[in-house]
Amino acid sequence: MNYLLKTTLIGLFFGTFGTTIGGIIGVTWKRNSNRFLSFILQLAAGLMTAIICFDLIPEAIQMAGIINSIIGVICGVIIMIMCDNFVKTKHTRSTNNSLLNTGIIVGIGLALHNFPEGLAIGSGFGASIKLRILISNRHIAS
Repeated sequence: MNYLLKTTLIGLFFGTFGTTIGGIIGVTWKRNSNRFLSFILQLAAGLMTAIICFDLIPEAIQMAGIINSIIGVICGVIIMIMCDNFVKTKHTRSTNNSLLNTGIIVGIGLALHNFPEGLAIGSGFGASIKLRILISNRHIAS
């Protein structure tokens, strides 16, 4: 089988499989308390922060330089602050559930994240085999 196709199918399978299993566990687990949901959100935020700080930012600095990396981080922070303000003004009128607001913001962030991630994965597949594996593994982890 073609190496590119094999790597793509493996990444697709594990990315889809992990999301599906997490969704099934979330739906079937009957202890849906604010404390449990807070714990899951904190766990995901900590994991993503660790991946960003120890993996993605150092590699971005190495590949694009510190100035471009700082500009990218600042743009991402500004976009998420705008999303937070949008959700607070539009959604808080109907309910004052902070966990629901956080979930909406995370959903928006993930949707915004998928576009440049797709570009990065596609570019990585065109660049080199090592970069393909690194980007695919990070995609599966996120």
